[in-house]
Amino acid sequence: MNANLDPAVLWEDYHPSSVVEFADLARHMRVAHVSAKLENERPLGNFKALGGMVAGLRALARLAAAGNDGVPRLICASDGNHGLSVAAAAARAGGKARIYLPACASPIRAERIEAIGGEVLSVNGTYDDAVNAAAAAAARGEGLLIPDTSPDPNDAVVKDVMAGYALITKELRVQLQTCPTHVFVQAGVGGLAAAVAEGLHDFLSGPRRIVIVEPASAACVSRALAAGQPVSISGTLETSAEMLSCGLASASAIEILKRHNVDSIVVSETQLEAAVETLRASGGPQTTPSGAAGLAGLLHVASSPRLREQHQLTAESSVLFLVTEGTAASPSSV
Repeated sequence: MNANLDPAVLWEDYHPSSVVEFADLARHMRVAHVSAKLENERPLGNFKALGGMVAGLRALARLAAAGNDGVPRLICASDGNHGLSVAAAAARAGGKARIYLPACASPIRAERIEAIGGEVLSVNGTYDDAVNAAAAAAARGEGLLIPDTSPDPNDAVVKDVMAGYALITKELRVQLQTCPTHVFVQAGVGGLAAAVAEGLHDFLSGPRRIVIVEPASAACVSRALAAGQPVSISGTLETSAEMLSCGLASASAIEILKRHNVDSIVVSETQLEAAVETLRASGGPQTTPSGAAGLAGLLHVASSPRLREQHQLTAESSVLFLVTEGTAASPSSV
């Protein structure tokens, strides 16, 4: 197995996810262009199909290269999507996966993991409690940890997860007819946002603004950027944007986001739910509050004269956001 796996070769019938332009939204928000990258079109129905698959198979390849026989169980924590991708990687390698989900995770997401052969363990508490449980299990020798977040900024597996996400920006650099001036991208632990910042920073046109969008109740990336390092936030982290319900940002992601001097904003539950409906009414795909969070951030900034000025959003701006998943009930494909 090759440790330098390209995410584009990991799925049969690979094709880039679509980029679509929303002229009506652009007029409504008084900007020149609004485009979206439709990550709901990926295998498994979300962008994390790129990260967990790449990281899982690369980790197994490193073990094989070191002379280890057999395929160990893959272990990870997830709110649903990363676990689904890691379970798919285990299935591809002929092995098994154990996914730790917080008890509040949607049963549909758990069922999708089980449908492709993953074992689901429910953890009382938040996503961050599930992260700790998965790490403890791996430390006891119960399997190989495939995290999408870590307090170690040099964690090789987390970097592989972000390398998988980087395919999104490689596609965008070919697909976009106009270089964006602004990108609005949602953040859970920050890995996707970091991959977007790293992959597009030199591709953007002035004023080159990358804006991180988070639920107000789970804004761990905003907190980390303000503090200069990951800081654990308290509370239940409850939000309709389930995939963004994270209390501690990824250290490696924060290092990248700091280097690119990104902006960050938070949005309310009402704004998250409204963005889902706005996208649908504009001819976009069915998604969730997590999937539409980037649009929620854009709508929030566009509707406020103060925020428009702060983020340099003008009638000449070309804006990109990402639809990161379809609905939770979308069928999986492996």
